[in-house]
Amino acid sequence: MSSGRVRTKKKASTLDQSLDSLPLRSSGRQVRKKAAADTAEDDEDASEKKYRKCEKAGCTATCPVCFASAAERCAKNGYTSRWYHLSCGEHFCNECFDHYYRSHKDGYEKYTAWKRIWTSNGKSEPSPKAFMADQQLPYWVQCTKPDCGKWRQLTKEIQLTSQIARTYRCGMKLNNSVKVEGSDQCSMPEDLRVAEVSDSWWYSMLILPPLLKDSVAAPLLSAYYPDCVGMSPSCTSTHRSLGESNAVKMEHLKTPPTIAGMNKYFQPFYQPNECGKALCVRPDVMELDELYEFPEYSRDPTMYLALRNLILALWYTNCKEPLTSQKCTHFIIVRGLVRIRCVRETERILQFMTRKGLINTGILSVNPDQPLLPKDYHNKSVIVVGAGPAGLAAARQLHNFGIKVLVLEAKERIGGRVWDDKTFKGITVGKGAQIVNGCVNNPVALMCEQLGIKMHKLGEKCDLIQEGGRITDPAIDKRMDFHFNAILDVVADWRKDKNQHQDVPLGDKIQEIYKVFIQESGIQFSELEEKVLQFHLSNLEYACGSKLHEVSARSWDHNEFFAQFAGDHTLLSSGYSTIMEKMAEGLDIRLKVPVRSIDYSREEVQVTATDGTQWTAQKVLLAIPLAILQKGAIQFNPALPERKMKAINSLGAGVIEKISLQFPYRFWDSKIQGADFFGHIPPCSNKRGLFSVFYDMDPQRKCCVLMSVITGDAVATIKNLDDKQVLQQCMIILRELFKEQEVPDPVKYFVTRWNKDPWIQMAYSFVKTGGSGEAYDIIAEDIQGTIFFAGEATNRHFPQTVTGAYLSGVREASKIAAF
Repeated sequence: MSSGRVRTKKKASTLDQSLDSLPLRSSGRQVRKKAAADTAEDDEDASEKKYRKCEKAGCTATCPVCFASAAERCAKNGYTSRWYHLSCGEHFCNECFDHYYRSHKDGYEKYTAWKRIWTSNGKSEPSPKAFMADQQLPYWVQCTKPDCGKWRQLTKEIQLTSQIARTYRCGMKLNNSVKVEGSDQCSMPEDLRVAEVSDSWWYSMLILPPLLKDSVAAPLLSAYYPDCVGMSPSCTSTHRSLGESNAVKMEHLKTPPTIAGMNKYFQPFYQPNECGKALCVRPDVMELDELYEFPEYSRDPTMYLALRNLILALWYTNCKEPLTSQKCTHFIIVRGLVRIRCVRETERILQFMTRKGLINTGILSVNPDQPLLPKDYHNKSVIVVGAGPAGLAAARQLHNFGIKVLVLEAKERIGGRVWDDKTFKGITVGKGAQIVNGCVNNPVALMCEQLGIKMHKLGEKCDLIQEGGRITDPAIDKRMDFHFNAILDVVADWRKDKNQHQDVPLGDKIQEIYKVFIQESGIQFSELEEKVLQFHLSNLEYACGSKLHEVSARSWDHNEFFAQFAGDHTLLSSGYSTIMEKMAEGLDIRLKVPVRSIDYSREEVQVTATDGTQWTAQKVLLAIPLAILQKGAIQFNPALPERKMKAINSLGAGVIEKISLQFPYRFWDSKIQGADFFGHIPPCSNKRGLFSVFYDMDPQRKCCVLMSVITGDAVATIKNLDDKQVLQQCMIILRELFKEQEVPDPVKYFVTRWNKDPWIQMAYSFVKTGGSGEAYDIIAEDIQGTIFFAGEATNRHFPQTVTGAYLSGVREASKIAAF
């Protein structure tokens, strides 16, 4: 019995209240008893008090056992003046507390060394309990033998590693990784404490949240306090840089943290003080949908954040294979029984993240016998109408979840507005989408990584060439670009005016602002400067997908209020078709099946094709272009709600056409000097959308292919021209731009006619005058949990893009799975 033990309950209670709140230090004072009678009295007390219960209210441990065994006089399973509670199965005695906490004790130096590291890296209190949880609790590991799976406590000196967790078998000697000879160690009973860990009350009795050691996510979270993102501050992988100047720290912030071998476009976590970036998560905060799914972590989200951050990091280090809970658990390194809880929670969190499309997404294909979600999700049947990026994304997700899905496509091919022409010698040219705007966290970049496809970063150089062949002075371009953006800034200020209720066409508003500026400033732009301004306006029409007199001045850039994709703009040299084909692999897709009607008046939805063929399913997902919805190509019973039809008609179905030409040689090289594209200064405003930009389609500069776009009023100009007439107009312009040299006739070309395609009829959506971005959300709303909608015109954050279409499909698959 310790000679310094306090005997009275009152004094013990006072000490209990002060130990965790006051920085007590012993002065070395020892209470010694002189008389043998006192020693006898101590022995008598010991015989009366064989053990002491844990004083933590609700703790089920009637006879605690000290896990630390650090002090020479450790109470083990006997009596101590106080038990310190970490969980309902883990306690340490007052003697072991003193061993580390009192300055005259042998363990004090170890505790203070740990405390220094913790204080320099972490934010939470470096208390004795935190020390015990982080340094002294034994590790638990699960037997990997298929018919066992029992949890075993490792001896105190064993440090758990992912390799041990991956290979452990009951009875294994960890110093040489050999199994103990003799009886079957798996037959030994499991510790009774293990069964309690899964109970909700057990977690509520946990004193400290688990902080993972050497988490895979650590390199990505170096700017955060480790204990704020679920990691232990005591590990070398989480040590924060000390003594750096502010300049050095700022330099670090410019380069996003990464993991060796990880794609540079993968940046899943926000960094402190960083501007909004699409598809990032705060590593130190739970999102609203996470709180809704896991309300038990609302008071202390540490365990959830630790596991979620780990799962995200593991997914982005290897996105080519499905991430399973088994693959994750090997990397959960934390002391104590709480590791068992973490491992069991991982499966729930992993399934949630999979369903939401945060992981296990893209072109990933899974074994049909091993779906990503459990059987509870499989009792559904879904028909997807439309095999474009949105429809294929949803079908791929649902198929991987284990849900029965059928895809009906009106055209003779998949892809929708993604359609590659591979007949040009040595190169792929997209008749639809081919450029990715902002690659950081873009799912297209993820799918390229999964397929091993390289993305060509587009340079910023874009010489503006006048008809006649002269390259415009960059200073003039810069000046007019400034004025152009200043006009848009005035538009932005105008719509902030609370008294301004009436929307107007963007083209009219720009013209009005321009006239006022000229009148008030007295500036007179030269004829060339006016033409350069028209070039920038043609680029705006390209971005909007329409002539500016149809676009809302109030809502033309509504999605810019949300975080957008950052980083490089790239060209998919191999085209989108490779991605679409891989996404469609293994799916039940019926081509040349236009849908005539959808009847959702009964328990099951009935889908009827134009030839009379019928199918039934519990859910139907519409992933068709906005123009087809507007023209009522599919009849609904009951009719679509008025609110939805109003939203559908408040958006515009923009049209952009393309022309691509292959030449016998690269006549533009000497003038363009390696740029990825060059601009054409229009001769007047009504011709500004006619071939305003030409793209060099071969990053290797070997093939001789140019591509240009037709936008705005120019779309109507070419509507009644045949392809040869459009080609002639394009060649006239090219010969004007390169007047100083001979421009050969093309050996091959194509002109797109998206507006005449009966099942597409558009390029991408825009907000018409009088409309708003809210229309995208309304179109996306499901009807009675039965009819769902996907496509770029249902994605308010990322409309007009393949990325937006793809993400809308992932979104709807998640909603369908959850119903």
